[in-house]
Amino acid sequence: MMIMAPPQAAAATLPSTDEMYRALVRRDASYEGVFYTAVKTTGIFCRPTCRSRTPRPSNVEFFRSPRECVLAGYRACKRCRPLDDVEPTPQWAEKLQERIEREPARRIRAGDMRAMNIDPARASRWFKSRYGMTFQAYHRARRLGGALAAVRNGEPLDRAGGRSGFASMSGFRDAFARQFGTPPGQASDATCLVALWLDTPLGPMLALANDDGLALLEFVDRRMLETQLQRVRRRFRCAILPGRHAHLDAIAHELTQYFAGDLQRFSVPLALHGTEFQMKVWKRLLKIPYGQTLSYAGLARDIGVRDAQRAVGRANGDNRLAILIPCHRVIRSDGTMCGYGGGLWRKKWLLEHEQAHC
Repeated sequence: MMIMAPPQAAAATLPSTDEMYRALVRRDASYEGVFYTAVKTTGIFCRPTCRSRTPRPSNVEFFRSPRECVLAGYRACKRCRPLDDVEPTPQWAEKLQERIEREPARRIRAGDMRAMNIDPARASRWFKSRYGMTFQAYHRARRLGGALAAVRNGEPLDRAGGRSGFASMSGFRDAFARQFGTPPGQASDATCLVALWLDTPLGPMLALANDDGLALLEFVDRRMLETQLQRVRRRFRCAILPGRHAHLDAIAHELTQYFAGDLQRFSVPLALHGTEFQMKVWKRLLKIPYGQTLSYAGLARDIGVRDAQRAVGRANGDNRLAILIPCHRVIRSDGTMCGYGGGLWRKKWLLEHEQAHC
């Protein structure tokens, strides 16, 4: 469920066409989230596990995300609902994650995975597709996060490194310094953002938080996500590590309520960083009532810059807290929709969802 970076590393590497088609024939759940199947003859795209009749190989295209399928002109299958009904993490991946949480310092090598009846290559491929890093990179980041917490709590460096699974003190120091930009002896000055992957009816989202609040909430297939992450790192001057945090647990719960139509106002604290103009725009966005909309011209007028619709639009695009700072509620003066980083189909869905639950 947790994530440290966007799945950009996997963006260039889908499995081979033959492998994906075999997975499609078997309806292999371990490929959920790795690829989506689009059928040329029907114009529909599905999950790998869809129970519909298996198409011929010549009639199939494979894509990395629902967004790519939509952009290619396909519509979502009403049977497997690839946009609305996110499948759970495969059991074998849950086993790996549970083992990390149970014994974060214990290394899990290829032989260990095979003993658990897990193919190491498949695990690496799935973690890269889901989390943007190999399984080993994910595990290493998780161990470093635990080491940071231990050092901050006053644990001696050698004990913190050993408990985190590092064989030598020098290896621990080097890995720690690369990740946090400071040696472990200065860990009290090191900061990090904790990251969580959230499955939602509109697709997976990445959330980042620290003790100040939520720093990012964004759909992982957004093109600007890599840029947003770079900006967050610069703004907060820290590393991003998978882990648990009270603010992340809170937003996971509140998003579930929001998508169920049971919550209209979020209470999770926000860690906002932006220019003076951006902050004005974002604070005005927070005041747009649930289920209502505001025009770009009206937004510009309300913050005292009547002719700055384009600048307001750019500030909307720079919003790093999707849904929470509701830039989806801003529309053209004629009532039409435009300019949503998560895609107009998501903007339409969010507006219709809120209006239906006012």
